[in-house]
Amino acid sequence: MTTLLKYNQLEFVLHYSGAAFWKNGNCLLIADVHLGKVAHFRKNGLAVPAAVGLVNFELLEEVLSFFNPKSVIYLGDLFHSKTNNDWRAFSAFIERNAEQKHVLVAGNHDIISESHYKKLGIEVVSEIETHELLLTHHPTETDSKLNICGHIHPGVLLRGAGRQSLRLPCFFQSQNQLILPAFGVFTGKYILEPTATDRVFAIAQREVLDVSAYFQNQV
Repeated sequence: MTTLLKYNQLEFVLHYSGAAFWKNGNCLLIADVHLGKVAHFRKNGLAVPAAVGLVNFELLEEVLSFFNPKSVIYLGDLFHSKTNNDWRAFSAFIERNAEQKHVLVAGNHDIISESHYKKLGIEVVSEIETHELLLTHHPTETDSKLNICGHIHPGVLLRGAGRQSLRLPCFFQSQNQLILPAFGVFTGKYILEPTATDRVFAIAQREVLDVSAYFQNQV
């Protein structure tokens, strides 16, 4: 269900949901939930089952219960578009988990007024910088810190014997960057091509698997 990633003195527990728990800071990091996307598509005439949208809330409840963090930081694209029925469900979720501090690092899809989030007690910022970390929505180059971000919805392609292949979401770590997979279940994947020095943690069957060696052997 989880695997441990160490970066210098920092430790992160990678969860199959796509969330990363920063142990040193007792903080849960989540990117690209895209709440309301199913309702948005349904409103525009696409026959997406309404139950699909509920899975995101079930995963959020599960991962908060599992880690019980002091704070939760959403690395952008928390909501897909404008407020809809999912906003009420999200408000109820925040009320049930009010013991945690919730912070949104705004992404390109986060067009809902900041005042709406403030009413729920959620702080909205453009980025978060600590002595060791730079937390952003878009991938950002940094030489002295680890940039943790989202936006890309990273995935990898694994090829087997014959024409067998799997496209899996993944945590993607390069030298000074960790890109989180999209937490939302109704999102796509952008297939990346790892180098021999990258680390890749693929998500499959509720497990997080270190598949870095697969790509190192391809070079």
